[in-house]
Amino acid sequence: METRATPGRVEGRSLRPLRMAETGQPAPFRLGAPAYLVAFAGWVVAALLLLDSASELTGLAISGTGPVGAAHAIGLVFFPFAVAAAVWQLLPVMLRNDPPRPRARWVVLALLAGGIPLAFGVAKGQNALAALGAVVLAAGLVLLLSELATMIGRAPAGRLLVVSRPAVALAGVHAALAFALGAVVLRDGGPEPLGIPYERLLLVHLSLAAIGWLTVLIASVGRTLVPMLGLAPAAARRRAPVAEIVLVTGLWLYLAGVAWSVDALVAVGVVVMLGGLVPSARLFGRVAASGRIGVREGPVAHAAVGLLFLLQAALLALAAAAGVVSDRRAAVAGVLFLGVGWAVGVIVGHAGKLVSLSGWGSWPPGPRPKQADLYPRLGWQAEAVLFALGVELLAGGVALDSETAARLGAGALVLAALAALGSAAETVRRVVVARR
Repeated sequence: METRATPGRVEGRSLRPLRMAETGQPAPFRLGAPAYLVAFAGWVVAALLLLDSASELTGLAISGTGPVGAAHAIGLVFFPFAVAAAVWQLLPVMLRNDPPRPRARWVVLALLAGGIPLAFGVAKGQNALAALGAVVLAAGLVLLLSELATMIGRAPAGRLLVVSRPAVALAGVHAALAFALGAVVLRDGGPEPLGIPYERLLLVHLSLAAIGWLTVLIASVGRTLVPMLGLAPAAARRRAPVAEIVLVTGLWLYLAGVAWSVDALVAVGVVVMLGGLVPSARLFGRVAASGRIGVREGPVAHAAVGLLFLLQAALLALAAAAGVVSDRRAAVAGVLFLGVGWAVGVIVGHAGKLVSLSGWGSWPPGPRPKQADLYPRLGWQAEAVLFALGVELLAGGVALDSETAARLGAGALVLAALAALGSAAETVRRVVVARR
């Protein structure tokens, strides 16, 4: 007798539907694209302010309107918007779950715009405007970090995750600490907030953001993202984020040395941090050398060049601790190598690729173009070259007290920032036109 096929049965045996791998959904292109474009616009403003303040930077007058405005355009506009867009795009997939209220991201995006009046108010000394911006931005960061905490807590146990939950949590904690310390500095305004000399506390604040928040996030997410975008073998699985823990340990030794003016602690902290970055440096270097795309596109090119800038920042810190160079000059040049050359560079390079991936991944059902068709490679290659040249000349000019070199470097950074904004806008244009 012939067995009839019925729903759920074939040849008399029941079928069980295959359970697909549980994963979260990246944020839609209509949310990510505006965030990336605002971030790039903030970077253009920062680069213009760096050009305008080249003489102040070489003269180590870091409290002037130009340097303060540039630092806050980067820290309060570029970083929040770029990181939020990347977090919404990457971490739901990496942590394999979605936030409970994805529509609230639009509210977060609007609140993050508080960084714009905050940056302007700080640069111009308009305390009321700065305070209002700080409250709005703080609300956005609280919502963003709470969403991140929810996704970390809901990540499925016993399942393969391609990013370390403790490492991402460490990055989030340091982001909150950096913002809180910035609020203390803004509110106090005295020569020694928290009993620490003002300029040393500024260096602590910047290091918390650039290393504790951004470098930890780059190291943890980059283990998956950099090989993927460079078309290279993935990093080996690991049980614990040992490298990030070593990095954070070195960071706090370094911060203690900076705050208490103990050169030995500064040197030990820098060496420990370098040890924590060795795994990332080896991985990124391997991808740059052997990946099928490698340095031909922005993400890996910026990661490779950024490691060189990071090394130069560390060498300057060690030289200052040994008394070879001036503490103040080494600190300003080192912040440019670390905050601009490394943190801004790596995020700019990856954001350019991520905006094209967002457009490609959010494509409606049906035929879609190749992802490479949405990414203007030549524009991003020009941007990477201009950026590397600009950072080297600007930071090197500050280190060597050469205003001419610093001004040339800042000019190259303006061109690089315009190339980044233009290339990202070109990606958005290509997506919109192709969808029509």
